[in-house]
Amino acid sequence: MSDASLRDRTAAPLSEDEAFDRIAAEGFRPTAPARIGAEVEWLVTGIADRRRRVDPESLKAVLGVRGALPRRTRLSFEPGGALELSTLPRTTVRECFDDLEADRARVAAALGDEGLELLGLGLDPIRLPRRVLRSPRYQAMEELFDQDGRAGRWMMANTASVQVCLDTGDDGPGPGGLAERWDLAHRLAPVLIAAFANSPLRRGEPSLWRSTRQHVWAAIDHSRSRAVSHLTDPQGDPREAWARYALDARVMAIRGPGRWTVPRGLTFRGWIRGAGPRPPAPDDLDYHLSTLFPPVRPRGAYLELRMIDAQPGRDWVAPVAVAAALFDDPAANAAAREALEPLWRNASAADLYLRAATAALQDAPIARAAAACFRAARDAQADPEIAAVVEAFTESFVTRGRTRADDLVTEGPRRA
Repeated sequence: MSDASLRDRTAAPLSEDEAFDRIAAEGFRPTAPARIGAEVEWLVTGIADRRRRVDPESLKAVLGVRGALPRRTRLSFEPGGALELSTLPRTTVRECFDDLEADRARVAAALGDEGLELLGLGLDPIRLPRRVLRSPRYQAMEELFDQDGRAGRWMMANTASVQVCLDTGDDGPGPGGLAERWDLAHRLAPVLIAAFANSPLRRGEPSLWRSTRQHVWAAIDHSRSRAVSHLTDPQGDPREAWARYALDARVMAIRGPGRWTVPRGLTFRGWIRGAGPRPPAPDDLDYHLSTLFPPVRPRGAYLELRMIDAQPGRDWVAPVAVAAALFDDPAANAAAREALEPLWRNASAADLYLRAATAALQDAPIARAAAACFRAARDAQADPEIAAVVEAFTESFVTRGRTRADDLVTEGPRRA
């Protein structure tokens, strides 16, 4: 922990109003240029032995020796050793693709030479969860999630996703406005869960879910993993919704110079009101925000879509291109909104998320909405190579009402 962080702890304690205003202001910072980014994860396994798990320091050493460390993206690792490549904010999907795909191919080739593989699945199909990263943050996270069962361990060590980052938008009305982009992100979530479902296997056998990853995430602490907006008030202010959500979320840890304290049932609002061992400071609030994982997470200048299962090879770009088109292309945006409206009529977020994760595109209303959204996104692609990826995915899966998860169940664990 930095000296600056410890010094900040001597500042005046936060009031509830100050915390609310800080969350609202920092969560949404409208930007003028439209930008896009991607954070893509892969499970790392042995080619000959899928139960093999390699610690991140060894992986970095391998990549360094082979001259394959990423050059255009940021390399990081998840608690169970999953590898993540993150782009800088870019103005086009093509720029994201060029940066991340070049690094992915280099990393994959180097690991392949060592008998290792980047596995593009949303959930590890064979291994039991085991954390390989040791840090106070992950120790506290594990302790907190263990209060509610073992789903947190599966989430931390055995899941992988494609996270799409799209600019927050401006304060004006219409498709480019913050409120409408926030609304679209939540309405689109079940379609993205279903269409990209790619985690039907657990411990070597089919589960009841096409996206078991989504099931795992839904089973952890609901105060930090449920959707912020359940669309009960589409006209509501996203800033206020996010501030209420964050204040009512449980505190993961109260940090200290020694062992961190993991409270039980303490919300940040309760901490402000005096239920914690000491008053929270501004840096405690900032840290708390970094521990919240809703499917759509505001990150200041951008929204983070976190509900998409990992995809194999270069197909990670398909959800990025589809989401970007549906948000930023006027014709695709209008088509998506029209297609999603009947899906959400008389339906709740909890119901649609469940249907998307279990039946996926075998759910007829979700399949209809997905087909319309993907057709619109496909027609909006200007770059031939990106268009080919989206076209192939649309025709192979969405148009047929199938997912990669369906194919994995049909062909069995060996294909994973």
